[in-house]
Amino acid sequence: MFDKLSLDVKHSMLNSLWLSFFLVAFVYACVQWLFGGNLEIFSLMVKAIFDSSKLSLEVALGLVGILCFWLGMMKIAEKAGLVDALARLLSPLLTKLMPEIPKNHPALGSMTMNIAANVLGLDNAATPMGLKAMQQMQELNPNKDIASNAQILFLVLNASSLTLLPVTIFMYRAQLGASDPTAVFIPILLATSASTLVGLLSVAWMQKINLLDKTILLHLLGVAAFIGTLIWFFSALPKELQSSYSSFLGNFTMTGVVVWFLLAGFIKKVPVYETFIEGAKEGFEIAIRILPYLVAMLVAVGVLRASGAFELALDGIKWCVLALGMNADFVPALPTALMKPFSGSGARAMMIDTMKTYGADSFPATVSAIIQGSTETTFYVLSVYFGAVNISRVRHAIGCSLLADLAGVIAAIAVGYWFLHD
Repeated sequence: MFDKLSLDVKHSMLNSLWLSFFLVAFVYACVQWLFGGNLEIFSLMVKAIFDSSKLSLEVALGLVGILCFWLGMMKIAEKAGLVDALARLLSPLLTKLMPEIPKNHPALGSMTMNIAANVLGLDNAATPMGLKAMQQMQELNPNKDIASNAQILFLVLNASSLTLLPVTIFMYRAQLGASDPTAVFIPILLATSASTLVGLLSVAWMQKINLLDKTILLHLLGVAAFIGTLIWFFSALPKELQSSYSSFLGNFTMTGVVVWFLLAGFIKKVPVYETFIEGAKEGFEIAIRILPYLVAMLVAVGVLRASGAFELALDGIKWCVLALGMNADFVPALPTALMKPFSGSGARAMMIDTMKTYGADSFPATVSAIIQGSTETTFYVLSVYFGAVNISRVRHAIGCSLLADLAGVIAAIAVGYWFLHD
């Protein structure tokens, strides 16, 4: 039921976007032909269709190995109880943030499992637990068609997408030739922390949550101390060393996580090799499953770019940015930001297109990757989760989620300039 609902919502949102790419490209190409005498424009668009289709296949197949590895490691983490442990760590905070939910209610367990899975990058485990949490909270909701405070806070936290292991971003960067795929680790961590913090504060303001409560304050101070330490450490480094240390911490963290998962599995007497193989088998299936989405979106973006309409829009934005006296090097990364609230596959296609056009190590491509890792697909998440429990009045959920998105994008651009711009 939930899978069908998710697909229905996703398809309805993508239909207009996908169709508009082709229509805008065709109309702009006709203008160039009729008024500019450009007889090659349609040839370029057809070539873009073939080139983008080929790129989609190369990207999907190139992801098979790394997907198999990380899904195998994540399966070990699940069976070793690491998700449960993180959920127990988050439970006291959620209890204070959502006082209308009784202590020890099943909804708190489902929510903490969902957030813990998101933090560890376990998307497949996160969504079912999130939908279950929404159902359980709906049972406590006195107005069944109006979103409760707890449901709104939970959805905003999901939409802000706090992820400590942005493995998929690293995978795409590696596949498209980045010299150091994990160089964006610290920038993504800072940007996603900013989006989550703004989302939480905006909901707290609307719902008059007492952020001075001891439990809440300790958690917030802990996060603030961690982020502040990172900012202080990197601020003290020379400019030329910031990217190198971000890369080091990213690679160290990834290696440490692998060892942590394996040791936790061994200590819990999990058959680590067999469990790894069980999870890795899903890698090929997922890579093949994303291929149609990659083809659809990359071809649409490729045609739009080949027609010249894509560059025309970016040039317009660039002109506005320059008119404000700002550096406009980040502008080619903005399509990812504009697409992200509506479509995860569309934003991914924009990121890949930016990497392919400018190079995976270019400034626009790295900023695009940071943006991709800083927020979630807001409208899709809200539609699926609220649709699952038939809520029609979402109150301040959209406003707070979009504010978190905006904070994530601004933070992504800012840390991109801080770490990666010459």
